Amino acid sequence: MRRSHPRTFAFAAVLALCSSHMALAQNNGVTATVMGTFNEPWAIEFLPDGRALVTEKSGALKLLAAQNQVYDITGEPLVAYGGQGGLGDIVLHPDFATNQLVYISYAEAGSNDTRGAAVARARLDLTATGGTLSDLQVVWRQVPKTSGTGHYSHRIAFDGAGYLWISSGERQLATPAQQMDTNLGKIVRLNADGSVPGDNPFANMGGVAAEIWSLGHRNVLGLAFDELGRLWDVEMGPQGGDELNLIVRGENYGWPIVSNGRNYNSPVDDIPDHSTTSQYRAPMGSTGDSRVISPSSLMFYNGSQFPDWQGDAFISGLTNRTVSRIEFTSVDSLREAQRWTFPMRVRAVEQGPEGGIWLLEDGSGARLIRYTSAGQ
Repeated sequence: MRRSHPRTFAFAAVLALCSSHMALAQNNGVTATVMGTFNEPWAIEFLPDGRALVTEKSGALKLLAAQNQVYDITGEPLVAYGGQGGLGDIVLHPDFATNQLVYISYAEAGSNDTRGAAVARARLDLTATGGTLSDLQVVWRQVPKTSGTGHYSHRIAFDGAGYLWISSGERQLATPAQQMDTNLGKIVRLNADGSVPGDNPFANMGGVAAEIWSLGHRNVLGLAFDELGRLWDVEMGPQGGDELNLIVRGENYGWPIVSNGRNYNSPVDDIPDHSTTSQYRAPMGSTGDSRVISPSSLMFYNGSQFPDWQGDAFISGLTNRTVSRIEFTSVDSLREAQRWTFPMRVRAVEQGPEGGIWLLEDGSGARLIRYTSAGQ
């Protein structure tokens, strides 16, 4: 079946559109507040009471409380720390208020110096000065575990129907992204307990293929739903090929057969572009050689602090230390409207409960910064 090629845009287009190539805090009417400092943070998740959970890659889970106090959460899983591996994403169960369940992703050690991503759920019991994870249960694992310490992906999201979505990187092996006997290089859809929904596109194949929703992915580090309930990802492509994708049931996104980028250390464009074939679904947006961003998270904004940005997507970047605001001019047409550059790599961007935009830096001594509108 032919795959139509959606409109694409270049992330770099912002340079011709506006002059906001600067830190967000420097914009008039925006207030920046440092909320805490962390060691190699990876993700932030807000609690119903306004406090927040922050993961650190080395394996620690932190509670950010009032007056910017940071406390320890105990009971984390043992992580395989190193390279890109360690403690990763954290999300609340949709019914967290009644069941206190959280889901956490991490790199898990295997036999013979192998590793793989895993997702576990646990009960979170909180106190005023910390908390404990208990009844930890693994609900998903990458199959198989492999050597190396890269491309775990392991972003997590819940949709409005309560299904659990997980991005699974191809572990820098490329070819597994096209193989149906492995969940590497895929986006998977599960029930909240880790079982497989019967209406998944490959459910009749059984085995690990049954959990697959889409395939042909490289390293998906952003996973989010828009206001229409559509799932999007941002993923690190090869050089010049970072992607923003609309995720569609059963579709193949082409990696490593096609890509708008080229392999690192290759002097030529050695991978066919998406435009050369209609068999694989093309990205809605991709970068060029001069604008590699290494996307690290994706967020859709619907808060009250910045009403003009409602419905827009925000993408954080590691290599170019940026946050990009993506504006949707129609359901299937979009453009990069602004880009802000920061002094540190940006690990994640999230919307806070007050409608502010929270930015999590990457690395040692990384700051969690809240941006709010001075007029609110």
